[in-house]
Amino acid sequence: MKKYLLLFIITFFVMSCSKKVEVKGKITGSSSLERIEFVEASGVGTLPLINIGLDKDGNFSGSFEAPKDGMYVINYAGRQNLIYLEGGQKVNISGNGTTFPNEYIITGDAKKNNDFLTASMKFLADYGSKVNLAGLMGGDEAAFLKGMHKVEADINKNVDDLAKKNNPSKGLLEWKKNDIKVTILNLLANYEMSHGPMSGNPSYKASKALKDYETQLETDKEAMVKSIPLYRQYLLVKMTPDFQKYAEANSKGKTGITTSEMFAQYLKTKKDLSQTAKDYLLAFVMAQADIHPTTTPANIDKIKKIIDSDIKDATIKSDLLKMQVAITGLKIGDAAPEATLAKQDGKAYNLSENKGKPYMLFFYASWNPYISEATVPVLKEVVNFYKSKMNFVFVNVDDTKDQFIKTSNSLLKGIQGVNVYGEGGLNSDIAKKYGVYGFKLPCFVIIDKDGKIASRSFVNLGEQELVTILDKQTGLAAPKVEPNAQMQPQLQLDPSAMQQAPQPANPQPAPTK
Repeated sequence: MKKYLLLFIITFFVMSCSKKVEVKGKITGSSSLERIEFVEASGVGTLPLINIGLDKDGNFSGSFEAPKDGMYVINYAGRQNLIYLEGGQKVNISGNGTTFPNEYIITGDAKKNNDFLTASMKFLADYGSKVNLAGLMGGDEAAFLKGMHKVEADINKNVDDLAKKNNPSKGLLEWKKNDIKVTILNLLANYEMSHGPMSGNPSYKASKALKDYETQLETDKEAMVKSIPLYRQYLLVKMTPDFQKYAEANSKGKTGITTSEMFAQYLKTKKDLSQTAKDYLLAFVMAQADIHPTTTPANIDKIKKIIDSDIKDATIKSDLLKMQVAITGLKIGDAAPEATLAKQDGKAYNLSENKGKPYMLFFYASWNPYISEATVPVLKEVVNFYKSKMNFVFVNVDDTKDQFIKTSNSLLKGIQGVNVYGEGGLNSDIAKKYGVYGFKLPCFVIIDKDGKIASRSFVNLGEQELVTILDKQTGLAAPKVEPNAQMQPQLQLDPSAMQQAPQPANPQPAPTK
């Protein structure tokens, strides 16, 4: 009997600690080409946790592991909004395609929290329109501080009133209180930097009263740096002048040093910062300054070494590495990962079947708007030119196998290559191993004849760098095109754009020269 009781207790504990969030709902008037994504707002990688499709009636459903209770960004049709989610919740979301996600209705486990969040955001919008912020910023310091104290008190009173009405969770209420503090801190920082030039007094320096106010607001630094990206930006703005002096003094005679390298060295001198703060700040600078599609292989290696040696938090380390793969691709020269793939007839397919001949991996999905108009015509030309010397593997990441068959038969008919499906679409084995996300489609990767990665990830078939790699792998020479000609519209690859809040001026230390 005791054994069964123990099993029950263990089962209950596992269920109660589940981080999975189940979401479903309906968006009327939506397009079946649109997708819904959820991103952790306080994370460092800003990669989508899930990409959910809608059926012809606008219905959707899915589930994902929530890294922690907190704020998430919901993306739809290029628009974003914030939503507060907790692990183990079942959330129902409904709205209209023309206003979603700016406006939506939430029912289920997350209703109380998001009713509170929506009401507080509405108050801030109304309240902000009535505050003469420009007048406060341009006025004398005493009047400015008096105004900031009043703003803080007014917002906190509204939060307390809404908390009594909506009964939000303790975690959300604590986050909101800290969010108010961070908002005021950024206003104080902006005043300190801009008041001199605005008032015509270049010798202005912040008084003890302003500094004391800052100290009073920063009573929960660890929670702020973990959960509010705007606080990380605030810290970076505050340390930018000091960092620039450090960089100028320590970069003389050095070439090729990255912003991340210099900032990592600088952080080692900051004894007043916790390791948690250093991890988040360094991750922020890396993501903004040195992790981008055109990062050189040498700098990619540098970034990986810094992540390994200087980032101590395991989750931040993992998220940064995932982001680097998503943005720059797998390391050139490494063996191309095998993955679970299937042909239309259901037979398994292995990428190693191409060994002895270079090949291109082409990732695509039916809901990607660039496929039929921009990609397929150019893809035909590329395949026809190089097919005698290399293979082509077209990897579909649609939601279902039926959709894969329909899409491959219609879009890729007559194009020489192997059509395969990654079971689970963007959640498939191959998508995870190659860092493929919705914002990265279509995506192209070149593998050499020995089965090793030969290129970074490309989203544009017309890039000269990609053509150069194809020529090198095949021994062929593609016809030259006009320097300004573009074979395929350049896609923007910037998941960091999904940050939670608008960025203030100078959100990161300036790059070193």
